[in-house]
This record gives sequence, C-alpha cells and structure tokens, in this order.
Amino acid sequence: MTRNNRILGILLAGMAAAGCSSASKMAEMYENVKVECDPEVLEVIAGNIDAVVTVTYPADYFHPKAILEVTPVLVYEDGEDEMRTIVYQGDKVKDNFKAVSSDGQTVKERIHFDYVEGMEQAHLELRPVVTYGAKTYTVPARKIADGCNTTYMLVESAPRVEYKKDNYQEIIRQTEEGQILYGINSSTVSNNQLKSQSIKDFQAALDEIKANERKTLVGTEVIAYASPDGGEKLNTKLSDKRSETADKAFGTVTKGKDVAQTSVKSMGQDWEGFQELVAKSDIEDKDLILRVLNMYSDPAVRESEIKNISEIYTSLKKSVLPELRRARFIANVEYQNFTADELMEQIETNMDVLDEEALLRAATLVKENDKKVSIYKKAVDKFGSDRARFNLGVTYLNDGKVERAEKAFKEVKTEDADLLNAQGAVAMAKGDYKTASSLFKKSGTSSAKNNQAVVDILTGNYEAAAAALDGQTGFNAALAQLLVNKVDKADKALTCNCARSNYLRAIIAARKGDASGVSKYLDIAKENKTFAERAEKDVEFAQYR
Repeated sequence: MTRNNRILGILLAGMAAAGCSSASKMAEMYENVKVECDPEVLEVIAGNIDAVVTVTYPADYFHPKAILEVTPVLVYEDGEDEMRTIVYQGDKVKDNFKAVSSDGQTVKERIHFDYVEGMEQAHLELRPVVTYGAKTYTVPARKIADGCNTTYMLVESAPRVEYKKDNYQEIIRQTEEGQILYGINSSTVSNNQLKSQSIKDFQAALDEIKANERKTLVGTEVIAYASPDGGEKLNTKLSDKRSETADKAFGTVTKGKDVAQTSVKSMGQDWEGFQELVAKSDIEDKDLILRVLNMYSDPAVRESEIKNISEIYTSLKKSVLPELRRARFIANVEYQNFTADELMEQIETNMDVLDEEALLRAATLVKENDKKVSIYKKAVDKFGSDRARFNLGVTYLNDGKVERAEKAFKEVKTEDADLLNAQGAVAMAKGDYKTASSLFKKSGTSSAKNNQAVVDILTGNYEAAAAALDGQTGFNAALAQLLVNKVDKADKALTCNCARSNYLRAIIAARKGDASGVSKYLDIAKENKTFAERAEKDVEFAQYR
C-alpha cells in the first residue's frame, strides 16, 4: 500500500468513527428533542384514541446519514399496544423515509389507537432507535401523555322507546234510556206510553243499576223534542210543554226507584234525531234528504225543501216524524271497571275475561318482562292488537333481546313515527349508528331526538348532542354539556341524587378545581361498586388521589 493510500484509509476510518460517534450522540442527546402531545391527557372519542405529537429536532442533532425509528406505544394495565413505527432519515440517506434536516426541523405525527378496556390508566410513550450503518442505538422510552379519559362512556345508552298507551277506563260512563211518544201537536202523555216496552226496559235498568255494586247512578235527564214539521216557533212552544208533562211522567215511572236529581231540557225541533233516523231508514232517495240537510242550516228552508219532494215527505210522515214527537228518559251511570288489584288477579286466574284495553293496562302493572310478554302475546292472539305487537317489541328491547325485538317490530302493521323510532333503537342497539340516525331523524318524536343525541355522544358529535339537549334536565343532558366544557350548564341539568349523577357531579367539581366537591360527591357515588371501581382509575380524578 502506498503512503497516499494509507493516509486515505486512515481518514475514511476516522470519518466512519466520527459518524458512529455522532449517531451515538443522537441517542444520548434525545432528551434535547422537544416532544409535545395534544392533548396531554388522552381522550377516548367514539372508541378511538387520537392525538397529534409535535417533535422539534434542534440544529446539529440529526446526523445526515442516520436513521431514527420511533414507535408510539400505549402502555396500559393489561398490556401495551404498538402503533406502526415512524421512520426518519438524515439528509444524506437515500431512502424513502421522512427526511429531517441537520439544521433542525419540526415534524408532526398523528397518533391513533383503538380503545380497549383497561386503557383508563394508560400512558403514551415514544420508543426511539437510532441506526447508523450496521450500528443500532436504543434510546430510553419517553412518556409524552397520560390517559385515557372515558367520560363519554358514562352516557345512558339504552334507547328510549315508549310503550303504546292503552285506553283502559277505570270508570266507564254508560247510559240507560227509555222514551215516551206524543201525538201530533200534543203534549199529553197517554197511559199506554207509561206502560210501553221502552219504559219497562228503563225501569228494569234502574233496578239493575241499584243491585249492581259496580254501577252508580250519577244523574238522570228528561229531554223533550218536537218533530221538525209545522214551523220552528210552534214546535219550540210544543217542546217546552212536552218537557213539563214528561217531567211529571218521569216521576211516575221512577216512583220508589231512588233516582238522582233530574235535569229537564226542551230541545225544540229534533233535526239531529231526524237525520239519524233517515240515515238508518230504507226510504228511497234518503241520500237526497241528507243532502238537503247538509246544504241548508235554516230550519224553515230545510222543511220547505223536504216538503217539495212530495213522495219522500209522505214516507217521512209515516215512518220518521212520529218517532221524533218524544221525550227521552236518560239515566247516567258510572261503571267501576277492574281495579289494578283485580286486573292482577284476573291475569293470574282468568286472563280470558279481559278485553284488549284491560290486557294492555295489566301489562303495565307487572314488573317481570316474561309476564309482560305473555300478556302482550295474549292481546295479539285474541284481538290482533297492533299496540300489543309494538309493546312486545319494546319489552324485548328493554330486556336486551334485540333480535326478538326486531322481529316483533317487523310484525307491527301501523307504520308511524313511533315505529321508526323503535326500528332506529334496534339499529342503535346493534351498533349500526348510521341507520339508527337516519330512522331517528325520520321519526322526529321527542324520544327519537333524545336517542339521536345519544348516538351523537357515542360517535363523538358532542356539539350536536349538547344543542339537541340544551335546556333539558337529566343525566344525558348534563353529560352532553360537560363534553363541550359547559360545566355550569351540566351542573344545572342534573336533578337525580343517584350514584351516576353524583359521579358526574364529582367530575364537574374536579374540572372546577373543587376538591371538597370531588370528595363529597365521590363518597356518595362510591356506595355503588361500579362507580367505586371506576373512580380508582378515572383520569378525571388523577390529581385528587
């Protein structure tokens, strides 16, 4: 080897040694690299943990021929999760990694992890490795963020689907009725009218009411009329006279019956009864008469127009008008339906005696979902009740039987806003938030709007949830405001003194820096085992442990 070649070899070896030395210094001086994480406390949003890491390499730090591999790692209670390694290269490295200038440079990286249970007390660290040629230098891991905040997971996520209401009447108002008829232009009550079948039936009904412990006679009425022929003024006077004689006749009919106080009315011409009788009759061209009644409201015009149809008027004089020269005797009755206790007894002993409304009401009285299911199935089988089909789906949904709920809702025949909300609730329970959201928006009911707000919270759209629930009270309304950092609104929205609400009050106190409030509300919330365990790991209380 010539002298010149020996000198060149020494120089190259020295340069290589110097390169290795600089690469090792990169590892040693990594603490001079400025690293920031936004946020500093990691937050879980819609099951995702995302952050932006900003790294500032100072001048003369990054060796032109070195490669720096950085692996973000989320270390948590039950293990760790590594993100893909990020690789940087010096100015003179001929590769396809992200170049960092030896003059200094700032780079930003987006960090993402999928949340798994146990990450509440995790921390994010960077694990760098410097490589120069065949040499590798491991750099101590650097912790850059704590985490993870899972406050949104406190949401009451069970979808809200209201049961269809029943029309069960605890008190049923009934009437019993009899009537007496008068001769034309007469207000005299004939003896045969007091002995008519109508009056006998009325008297028998009064006796039955008195004997039936479920029935109460609450009032009686005497209502007198005149048929709509002969002029309105004349018939008004005739109706008045008939009310007087009918009142006396009522006293005779009800003598010894212990009836309640009677209301006596004179109604004048009975056009309403006229229309009803004509509609029920088999008179030819009765539709023509009904059209006349609808076209004219003036009694005189009505009478004149009908009389002009001579053939029809002859039929009316024989079959309709005599029935309107009358007085009605009416008994107003209140019937005591099954009480709640009686309904429960019937459910256990003889469900078949209950009608649709009674079954729907009985289902609201039982607590066990299995019993609710059997009652709703009975209402479907016996009455084809569509409300029972719907309520059956709600019961399954509340019991966590989503597939059965979905099937029940598919069998509901009434497609309305409630059904759209229920279908959205099924989609929501299956984690199909896109479909759920679409159905909730189509429904537009108050329950659907609240369900949509829950979807917004679960998918990280906190602003929309807060706007939708603004002004409301309740846990989710408070949580939505807290998630957009409106702590005062959140505090005002809480009304329940339950463990969940007190836990949220403790978080609100923590964000306000109120240590005594944290202690006060956590003590109450910790009476519930679930919240006691959560509090031990919750990053919201990290500085208060």
